Amino acid sequence: MARRLIPSLNRVLVEKIIPPSKTNAGILLPEKTTKLNSGKVVAVGAGTRDRDGQLIPVSVKEGDTVLLPEYGGTEVKLGEKEYHLYRDDDILGTLQD
Repeated sequence: MARRLIPSLNRVLVEKIIPPSKTNAGILLPEKTTKLNSGKVVAVGAGTRDRDGQLIPVSVKEGDTVLLPEYGGTEVKLGEKEYHLYRDDDILGTLQD
């Protein structure tokens, strides 16, 4: 049975993107060019509530590619895959092509 994690409150479940260490032609890439810490949003929580009880939704949506902080997040293993759980506030931005 496959498990699905639905994050609580303003948390975001991210699958980190591991950039290739070499090109299709077999040329090894320097570590600096593969260092971008990004991930794909797999699931998002509903958001948090402000003092007046109004819902503040999460700023990213499923499928977004996001820039992640160098440190932080909680590692979560579901089946064979590893994910990271971040607060919406911790995500640095959304990457667009």
